[in-house]
Amino acid sequence: MQAMIFAAGLGTRLQPLTSDKPKALVEIHGKSLLERCLLNLKKQGINDVVVNVHHFSEQIIHFLEANNNFGMHIQVSDETAELLDTGGGILKAKSLFKPNEPILILNVDILTNLSFDALLDFHQKEKALASLVVRQRKTSRYLLFGKNHQLTGWENQQTGDRKIARIAQIEESTPYAFSGIQLIQPELLDLIEEQGKFSIIDLYLRLAKSQTISAFVDNQSIWMDLGKYEQLEEAESLVKKMELLSD
Repeated sequence: MQAMIFAAGLGTRLQPLTSDKPKALVEIHGKSLLERCLLNLKKQGINDVVVNVHHFSEQIIHFLEANNNFGMHIQVSDETAELLDTGGGILKAKSLFKPNEPILILNVDILTNLSFDALLDFHQKEKALASLVVRQRKTSRYLLFGKNHQLTGWENQQTGDRKIARIAQIEESTPYAFSGIQLIQPELLDLIEEQGKFSIIDLYLRLAKSQTISAFVDNQSIWMDLGKYEQLEEAESLVKKMELLSD
């Protein structure tokens, strides 16, 4: 496996911590989110990583250089000129990926001890073009999956907005919350028709009409999306718990 870390976000919900630094360099229990993400990948045997940058991009580049890329092979996809969202970010980084290895994609602000090997095993058994890690948790926006764990749609339960990929299966679908972790085949990159700034979820919804976009339902691992400043204390406790479990 190879990996891509989405580290280009503005981190506005983590203000004031991100007023002078990128979200990726916000520290939790003495280590930045980016360092924690990279070390988790390295511990699980993944050493080829692409990191996209935009907000305070020079700080992330300097951080990686100062730490000798943590002994990993890290390439930077520079979105300084324009923030491209998740789909556009992957498309821009296309030339940096190996053509014959699945690509693990994760947000830099995700704290988890999920087994990436378990995700890969599921992905290969399903023969999926993309496997999306999802959970049963409360949120406003859900991905919808049929009985065969195939992506059928998306809905915002607050606004009532809905996007349908497979109309024949939509009524029997189960809503799951996306965890910000996904595994894709490199062949998916050649199926991208969108240009510029676009969401990877919209790409999945388009491809799901004819391709296998599967749900990897994860309710066992520790997981947290550090989205708000008010969650820092919770994140500290979670990281300490994961460190104790890994000893």
